[in-house]
Amino acid sequence: MGTLMLYFIVVVHVWTVLFSTCNAARLGPASAKFSAILVFGDSTVDTGNNDYIDTVVRANFLPYGQDYPDGPTGRFSNGKLVPDMLASLLKIKEAVPAFLDPKLSDQEIITGVCFASAGSGFDNQTNAVTKIIPVFKQIDLFRKYIARLEGIVGEEKARQIISGSLVIISAGTNDVAILKDEDSEYQHFLLDRTQTFVKELYDLGCRTMIISGLPPVGCLPIQMAIARRNSSELRCLDDRNSYAQSHNQKLAKMLQQIQQMLSGSKIVYLDMYKTLIEMIDQPQKYGKQQAIDTSGNI
Repeated sequence: MGTLMLYFIVVVHVWTVLFSTCNAARLGPASAKFSAILVFGDSTVDTGNNDYIDTVVRANFLPYGQDYPDGPTGRFSNGKLVPDMLASLLKIKEAVPAFLDPKLSDQEIITGVCFASAGSGFDNQTNAVTKIIPVFKQIDLFRKYIARLEGIVGEEKARQIISGSLVIISAGTNDVAILKDEDSEYQHFLLDRTQTFVKELYDLGCRTMIISGLPPVGCLPIQMAIARRNSSELRCLDDRNSYAQSHNQKLAKMLQQIQQMLSGSKIVYLDMYKTLIEMIDQPQKYGKQQAIDTSGNI
């Protein structure tokens, strides 16, 4: 399925979830005044940080970026990512820059950046071999961001910007994708790590957060390619998808509980599974005859 269509549908879904939850849907984009956008996670939201670290996990070459105005930028996409589209829709900025970009301007700092790193996960062991930036290390980058922001606008204004920011968190897929077995204890471990991460961001001043659930992990091309018995048999793995659904149910419940504990917070669960599995199961609705071709591309 075309990447642009995929991201457009995802952005619309995020928009609907966010503003129906925040009671702003009836007022439209102009009423949703976020001061900045801050992004944490993996390749689904990494806008180029991996280009500036010593890792082979990069997307700074074609066909990545073939539809992006500046060509390859480190985004694992042919064009913009969901955070870029949301930032534009919210009238914050046209694209979210990578925090590690040495050319990052003060204005870009003020309106928000991306700390995500492709290949990362909540589990530090997920990141050990590829030398990318683990999700929890991204908080260290966020602290450096806060220090620079305070140097630009002062401490009080920096606090206002951070508390008024929209935070996007998309991680966990890489953790689950490398599992050999469906381990319920590992689910609890990831949920605990997610809770700790959200609380740390809250303690640093963040108040509005969108946390994405797992996608249909069993439909990832690498999962299907490893499991298939022959070149003609390419299908999603039901057990992996069931594991993702189970995790998501627990995540959604936990996020509701966290919001109740953290005064003044708005923590939104984003059900990416439902959106993507519909696109895979019913590709005709989106103008395609099939969602997955014989090479494993979606």
